[in-house]
Parts: sequence; C-alpha cells; structure tokens
Amino acid sequence: MTNVLVYAETRGGQPRKVTFEAITAARQLADQLGGAVHVVVAGPAGVEALAASFGEHGADVVVACGHESLVHYQPDVATALVASRARSATYRAIVFSASAQGKDLAPRVAARLRTTLASDVTSFSLRGDAMVVTHPGYTGKVIQTLKLVASPALLAVRPGAVAAAKQPKAGTVEAVALPELPSARVTTTETVLGDTKKLDLGEAPVIVSGGRGLKAAEHFALVEELAAAFGNAAVGATRAVTDEGWRPHADQIGQTGRLVSPDLYVAVGISGAIQHLAGMRTSRCIVAINKDKEAPIFKVADYGIVGDVFEVVPALTAAIKSAKQGA
Repeated sequence: MTNVLVYAETRGGQPRKVTFEAITAARQLADQLGGAVHVVVAGPAGVEALAASFGEHGADVVVACGHESLVHYQPDVATALVASRARSATYRAIVFSASAQGKDLAPRVAARLRTTLASDVTSFSLRGDAMVVTHPGYTGKVIQTLKLVASPALLAVRPGAVAAAKQPKAGTVEAVALPELPSARVTTTETVLGDTKKLDLGEAPVIVSGGRGLKAAEHFALVEELAAAFGNAAVGATRAVTDEGWRPHADQIGQTGRLVSPDLYVAVGISGAIQHLAGMRTSRCIVAINKDKEAPIFKVADYGIVGDVFEVVPALTAAIKSAKQGA
C-alpha cells in the first residue's frame, strides 16, 4: 500500500487552489512511501482536460468522470467515485481539503469505507506503519497529534497548511463512467457564488481581518484599504463583527466560520477570543494591532503593535504603498 488518492475540487469547471494543495500533500506522502498519486475528479463533460494541471503538481494518474449532471458538486456521486476507486486498489491514504466541500465529502467516504478520518490537518508524516498528523483541538487551545493506523487513512488538510508546489508527473487520464446509484438522497440543483471579484479567504496569501476594536461598520474601510495596499489580500472578520452586521457571515473566521492558514494574517482591533484563534492561529505569520497590550491575540502573534488602530492602520497602509512604489 504505497499509493495515495486525492479528491480534486473544482468550481465553475476550473480546479480550486485547495486542490493543488491537496495534490502537493499527497505527493509528499507518496514520495515517502515510494508510490504514486492518483486523483479523482468529477465534473461536466471535458473535465479530463484538467489532468494536465494536476500532472504539473504531481499527479501520476487522473481518474476523470465527466457527465452533464456533474456541473454542480453531487455528494452521492462523489462518495461513490472515491469509495469505488479506493476499493479497487490499495491506497495508504486519501487526501481531501478541509474546505466546505471536503468537510462534507470526507466523512461520507470514511463511513462508506469504515475507516478513520483526521480533519483540519495542519501537518502530517509517516512514522513506521502509522500516519501521524496534527490538528487544532479544544477550539484551538491545543495542537493535537493523532496516530492513524488504519488503511487507508483519510486526511482533510486545512486550506493553506500546505503550499501548492509543482512537481511534474505524467497525469495519465483514466476515464470512468458515472456510477449507477439506486437513488440519490441529495442532489445539488444550484450553486450560488458570492462576490467572485473578491479573493477567497481560503485561497488568499494575505488576510487582513477586523474586530470590534474598529467600533463601527464604516471603519472597516481602514481594513479594506490596507488589504488593497497589499494587492493580494482578502478581508476577514470576527464573529462579533458579523453578528453586528458590519460584515457578511461569509467573511467570518473562527471556529464557526472559515478556517484559514495564510502566509500573513493581520488582526486589526481583534482581542483574540479562543473561537477566533481556532480559525487562524496556524497562519504562518500573524501581526496583531490592538491598543490593549494584554489582549490574548498577542499570545499567538509573531509581531504585535500596541496602539490605536485608527492611527496605526493608516500609517501601515501608507508605508506599504510607499514600499511597493519604490520596489
């Protein structure tokens, strides 16, 4: 059992960034095992054309199911495809993204295969015959280490925890037919996308997030201007802010919102409630701006600025713009 299977997510017929992260994670495992990476992808007719991009990131084989009924994510079909492929070969692990779609699909596949699943994984390695992974536990208060001995072991990797990397492989296509299901219990008839002009929180390398320290919805303009200065940043918020209606709930980061691990996370006026830390503490670099030097956010921050956000943020925005103009 040396091969690793991956489920590839698509949106609008195109692969999502989290898919390349999952393939990269699978490639790392397969290289340790001396095996190959197989990718399962489902979508409308022509989905097999995505195999080239999967191959660039380390996929040896792409199992493609193209059908007009798969324009939207269909959980029953995806479960049947992944479980069937897993049973047809010996896989040591199956990798998903811990995205909304991955968190829906991975437990279904685990139940179908009667095997173990580790969710929201932030690191992984092989130690002997066991798969050892880490993930935040107890609302992010601790980082737990789990040892998975069952095979295949299912991993749902937190978006951003693994940086997508190119490692060209064959990406050979194997076309498979739509599985015959007696009756679908769930059918997705429509997918409503949010503002597609905005960078998705799960795919942004930089996130600027605001909390109640901004005092009013209109002051979020400071956060948006700072994000715009970076040029590759998304805007997030705490639950308190979304509950107040200052930002849409889609922007919420935390235990009951989005789980993110960007390269840089800038927390503006955020005290650092444990529920918020659960969603962002695995970011690679955290910068906190808060006038309260005792705020819990400083315990997880790599860099802290104690000061008034209404003075610090405009100065930081101006400094970033100046630095980029001089670059």
